Amino acid sequence: MRTYVNWFLSGLLLVSASVASAESEQERLVRETVSKNVAELLTYFNDEKQYYETDPQRFFSNMDRALTKIVDFRRIAARVMGKYARRANKEQRDRFVDVFKTSLFDTYSKTLIESGTFEIRVLKATLNSRSDKRASVDLEVVSKSGSVYPVVYSMYLTDEGHWLMENVIVFGVNVGLAFRDRFENQMRSTRGNIDAVIDGWNVKLEIDQPQGQGAAS
Repeated sequence: MRTYVNWFLSGLLLVSASVASAESEQERLVRETVSKNVAELLTYFNDEKQYYETDPQRFFSNMDRALTKIVDFRRIAARVMGKYARRANKEQRDRFVDVFKTSLFDTYSKTLIESGTFEIRVLKATLNSRSDKRASVDLEVVSKSGSVYPVVYSMYLTDEGHWLMENVIVFGVNVGLAFRDRFENQMRSTRGNIDAVIDGWNVKLEIDQPQGQGAAS
């Protein structure tokens, strides 16, 4: 009996070890996917930023190509619209995706270019405890002056087996929720005029930095 119990416990340990190994492997895959895409994005950015002023169409086209490898803009835009996405027609939903993406590019490309040299470190990936098709990835954006800005990517696994970003958290602020609250407020202020909200959309957010973090240089 003791031999059987030992064999049974050994079997459980082996199964547990293989599951832990599989989860660790999946987390490694997510982290390496994000690392690879971030490295490519920075390469594109550094190569193309000289065209931001002289040939913006080229700049945005190449940045779009790099970003769509890791960011699901359509999914994010639909979540920002929230319940109003169901009210909007296809043309309005498509237009908001374009407006949302363009405003992101305009706002944050200028910020990155003006900030000078920076580095992005991909630290770790953690699978969602309730779904192995969801994961969070911790990153740090390091400015030229050495200031560190914590960022968390919320990732999901597509049906095609690709990991894409569906949200981002900066300094603990859930950007997707903040944008959704803004869309909701603007829908109220325009009395439900979706076209007016889309036409007036911008992505500027006031995010307070934690104490001890300097401004990016």
